[in-house]
Amino acid sequence: MKLNRHEENTDTAHSCCDHDHSDVLVKKHKHNGHDHSHDDDDHDHDHDHGSDDGPGLLQSRWPLWVSLTILAVFLIVSFGTNVVISKPLEIVMMLTAYLLAGYKTIGLAFRKVKRGDLFNEFTLMTIATLGAFYIGEFSEGVAVMIFYEIGELFQDLAVSRSKRSIKALLDIRPDSVTVLRDHQQINAKPEDVKPGETILVKAGEKVALDGILRSESGTFNTAALTGEPKPDTKKQNETVLAGMINSDKTVEIEVTALFRDSKLSRILEMVQEATARKAPTQLLISRLAKIYTPAVFGLALLIILLPFFFVENYSFQEWLYRGMVFLVIACPCALTISIPLGYFGGIGLASRNGILVKGSNFLDVVTRIDTVVTDKTGTLTKGVFKVQQVETEMDKTEFLRITTSLESYSTHPVARAVMQHAGEINLSKPTDVEEIAGHGLKGTVEGREVLAGNLKLLQRFNISFPDSLDAIVETIVVVAVHGKYAGYITIADEVKEDAAETIASLKKLGIETIMLSGDKTVVTGKVADRLGIDKYYGDLLPEGKVAIVQELKDKGKQIAFVGDGVNDAPVIALADVGIAMGGLGSDATIETADIVIQNDQPSKIVSAIKAGKITKGIVYQNISLAMGVKVLVMILGAGGIATLWEAVFADVGVALLAILNAFRIQGKKI
Repeated sequence: MKLNRHEENTDTAHSCCDHDHSDVLVKKHKHNGHDHSHDDDDHDHDHDHGSDDGPGLLQSRWPLWVSLTILAVFLIVSFGTNVVISKPLEIVMMLTAYLLAGYKTIGLAFRKVKRGDLFNEFTLMTIATLGAFYIGEFSEGVAVMIFYEIGELFQDLAVSRSKRSIKALLDIRPDSVTVLRDHQQINAKPEDVKPGETILVKAGEKVALDGILRSESGTFNTAALTGEPKPDTKKQNETVLAGMINSDKTVEIEVTALFRDSKLSRILEMVQEATARKAPTQLLISRLAKIYTPAVFGLALLIILLPFFFVENYSFQEWLYRGMVFLVIACPCALTISIPLGYFGGIGLASRNGILVKGSNFLDVVTRIDTVVTDKTGTLTKGVFKVQQVETEMDKTEFLRITTSLESYSTHPVARAVMQHAGEINLSKPTDVEEIAGHGLKGTVEGREVLAGNLKLLQRFNISFPDSLDAIVETIVVVAVHGKYAGYITIADEVKEDAAETIASLKKLGIETIMLSGDKTVVTGKVADRLGIDKYYGDLLPEGKVAIVQELKDKGKQIAFVGDGVNDAPVIALADVGIAMGGLGSDATIETADIVIQNDQPSKIVSAIKAGKITKGIVYQNISLAMGVKVLVMILGAGGIATLWEAVFADVGVALLAILNAFRIQGKKI
């Protein structure tokens, strides 16, 4: 597999270890409408030959296995039997094994040197192993190359394993779809279906395109989009998204978006581009590599030549050997393997939990957040009106029946909330219905004149009502029957089930919580008090939200902003980490955000922070392990205590430990 790197990262090509798998899924990164994909094979060791699965990787390395067999036979015969292998035969065997194991590394080193890139991992490995051949340590030179290649194989296997959860998303798009055309069922590619056409989705099939359900109802598994396996029942005219699985009967769906414009396609594009943005730690390693690698070569040269002036009985062979050992030990493969792999695993962990992280850098930034600023409607609340309270001196069922009968003639969200609350109550057909703009409805229900609307409606008809109604902050529907006040219904946005738990969890992490809303300050305050939010601001326009977040940033706060509406896009872009509710959120907000929560659950904010902390912790463990062991063995190598065998085992061993440590990310729960 060839890595295609974003333009902004091509300057890292000269790092000591070019095996950067953090962007292994990135095929094309489109920036400002231009295709910045790169196809420079010098940027990758190209181990896997296009195969991502474990068996394919193992089979593609047959030259390595042959090389290992030759080395094993030589060592067994040389040290386990009395047979003496002649020097010419030893050279032929070892040279054959060396070329089989290292021909790609040697070729890549040669191409890089031709390009003027002298200080890289491949040149380092080639010089170290050829140096071993020069001093007559043939088997050690071959072993260094073989174990280096085995380390690379483990790296590729680790990447293959860690990206399965992300690649699983790529397998949920159907290859074909059944379209109704001219009253016939036609099998077509999803790319060929246009908005306005109707598709049939059978039980067990995946929905290929976004659309509106035209059947009476349908039940869908939304786990691919939300991370939650529970079924979601849709009613006629409700939105169905590509990636959902029909778990009931055959349904008809009217397509509303092209295949490439579906929410699922946008999600997959986000995932494929996710690791193109390097995390700060990775960028630091890449920058240090430009200094580290030539410094290592310089030190190795000093180890070889400097003792000539100070050591009696100076032996060039001996000090050349020490210099070669030093070079092998110095190659920071464990770092360059484990760091990208760690962040890649973190993105996979988040993805499995319905959280899309658009870049590994955001896994780092989210761990430094000290203030979470959230929108109210659609973020901490459901954005859906729901009846909160019904107060009347009449029989409550009778009161609801006559009120709902009148409200059934309105399409206002408040009227729909009242009808939903009434449920299965038998309604009467009102007459003489009149809608009074900005006030409410007037009509006759079962011979009784009924008014249903806001307080202004009763004032308009000079109907008295309790003064206490003026203090109610929620949306209120007051009702009068035959010119007399009969009762009221309060309606408010419903708080999400896990909102309070989320705020409590953020406080446990020492994170301040602030809520911004365009709703009335008094309504915003009531929700904030209920959830335990530290500060709140209401009656805000989009520019007001931006001003508050900018003020917080000016104070040195590390801000995560969570929102879902178009009006949240500017402040999401401003925040250090922008988090969008991806289920019901606007396209503009989702595109602008750095992290997208697919099931709209606020608790996933905490999960995203935990994923970042887990990833960062393991990455720093690997850095400490690799550097600690490497410095120790480098000192031993320079002092002549460590041989090439210790060097290769130290390097490969630390790399394997780092890989195994990075694997732990995949098993974590957040």
